[in-house]
Amino acid sequence: MKNVSLKAIVFTGLSALAMSCSSHDELLVESQPSAQSAVSKEALKVKTYKIRYGLLSKSGAKILSGNYDVGSFIAKNTHTGVVYDTYYSGGFQSLPQYYEGIPAGTYVFSAMQGQGGWVGYGSVSALVSDTQVDADGYVTVYIPISWEE
Repeated sequence: MKNVSLKAIVFTGLSALAMSCSSHDELLVESQPSAQSAVSKEALKVKTYKIRYGLLSKSGAKILSGNYDVGSFIAKNTHTGVVYDTYYSGGFQSLPQYYEGIPAGTYVFSAMQGQGGWVGYGSVSALVSDTQVDADGYVTVYIPISWEE
């Protein structure tokens, strides 16, 4: 009986010691922010831009209103290959359309044909940066209409 009681006391003491060490270590880690984590957080902050999509008619007129047979507007970064898509499941969309959160860089902008197939779109290459931001706070991109019925 003494042997069992002694083992129980030793086990309880060792368990308490182990738990106090592990929780103390966790407190030390949580209370001491590292310089590396601060740098990592700064590196993750990337400036992004708001894109306003419009269309460019076959005659060269810029269009920022009306409904058009657009499936989606697409921006593909020429350096990284990352694609930003406004995907609205096809069909007619009203203009302008917007996309928020595109990082600076060179992009190929295009539009997917909508459900009706009444309009075909080309593409345009453009730089997204501070110098392209207009008075409204957007980088406005006009996608050319290649053909329409």
